[in-house]
Amino acid sequence: MSADLLSPTLPTVLVVDDEVRSQDAMRRTLDEDFTVFTASSADEARGLLERQPVAVILCDQRMPGMTGVSFLKEVRERWPEIVRIVISGYTDGEDIIAGINEAGIYQYILKPWSPDHLLESVRNAVEAQALQRQTSRLDLELRTSTRVLRQRTASQMAQARSHFGFDRIVRSPGSPLDLVCEMAERAARYDIPVLVLGESGTGKELLARAIHYASRRLTGPFVVENCAAIPDSLLESELFGHKRGAFTGAFEDHPGLFQRASGGTVFLDEIGETSPAFQVKLLRVLQEGEVRPVGAPRPVPVDVRIIAATHRNLEQRVREGLFREDLFYRLASVTLTVPPLRDRLGDIPPIARQIVLDVAAELGRPSATLPDESLACLLAYPWPGNIRELRNEIARALALHDDTELPPGAFSARVLQGRAGGGGDDLSAAVPASGTLTERLDVVEAMVLRETLLRHRWNKTRAATELGLSRVGLRAKLQRFGLDKP
Repeated sequence: MSADLLSPTLPTVLVVDDEVRSQDAMRRTLDEDFTVFTASSADEARGLLERQPVAVILCDQRMPGMTGVSFLKEVRERWPEIVRIVISGYTDGEDIIAGINEAGIYQYILKPWSPDHLLESVRNAVEAQALQRQTSRLDLELRTSTRVLRQRTASQMAQARSHFGFDRIVRSPGSPLDLVCEMAERAARYDIPVLVLGESGTGKELLARAIHYASRRLTGPFVVENCAAIPDSLLESELFGHKRGAFTGAFEDHPGLFQRASGGTVFLDEIGETSPAFQVKLLRVLQEGEVRPVGAPRPVPVDVRIIAATHRNLEQRVREGLFREDLFYRLASVTLTVPPLRDRLGDIPPIARQIVLDVAAELGRPSATLPDESLACLLAYPWPGNIRELRNEIARALALHDDTELPPGAFSARVLQGRAGGGGDDLSAAVPASGTLTERLDVVEAMVLRETLLRHRWNKTRAATELGLSRVGLRAKLQRFGLDKP
């Protein structure tokens, strides 16, 4: 994309990588949500930054002439408002620490990266920049009018509490989530740890936010750390902090996340992925209310509430010796289990309709409606990725179809077949309850084709024989239903 453009309406991302294939892969992942610029060297990127405002930089660490950290250190000095992310195929601890301390790296993403993780990281980075700008504006107003700022902050806090409250967790009347939210709201009143269990994508962080904003800590920060996203060797420094000179690359004191979140809530996602050694240190935080920064002579008191979450069976991991029993019982003062989407089918229609509204607004396009036959397709699919997968599916449909209604054909072949990966489910359960006869028969035919191919391990000759088709006829049907590749 040329740099000689007017200011784009979408947030801008600059990808700096000397490999064109890597540039293209990241562009394809991001270009639906962001305006993406690319540069093959630090010099090219520097020239672009002098002409074009950029929100986020994704920079490869190993480049000819200058490392990514060295370049981002320069960016920090000249354009400090830009959020900086390093991507690297190497897990060199000193590089990571230098990136955090010298270049103010927001995140360190290891190769091979997944598209969903990369997209979510950039979205969070853009949000972080927006919040930073908002904080700067509030600081400026503080100098001019304390009273007005106090009123505005109280109003914003009330809006935040309303926006993240339990009533904003979308569900149908009589949903299984009602009991979960009722228990969570009761627990929110007391300053005790909460453990949230559930599959990935079920909305565990949303529930944790609701608990925070229903608690006496709502005026404090709500901070999130994904324990699976940071190497275990760095997790202690990130959460507890470190002193200058504690290890190679520690050029200044670094307050940990627990200190920065004092007075608020720390949400530790994927707590089941932590090592036993780290679990000992976390147990101390819960028992003593203090952390010991790496290299510090004495502990530092902190005042935080911990909400932890995991998709793992922690009791099983305790039995296997992978998770400390004493930490488990400390975290599980109150345990809440968020059921998967397939176990609360009644929630799919209101959630899907809300997602359509939200995503349409994000895409800047008129909203669309979901007719009954489209909802029937969504209800027939088991959603192994839960709400996150449902959102991605609807976003794809809205991006590729400009209709005022999203017909069943707007969804991917996977959803239309009503399968997450095959299986022996009753076909009738996935047939739309309404629609034309042709549409309903098409759904059944696609499902029969896929199940036959799965049974014969995608041997098309055997599948064609069983179905009474020629190979040419089978190939035509597979292309029609998007099943020509397993």
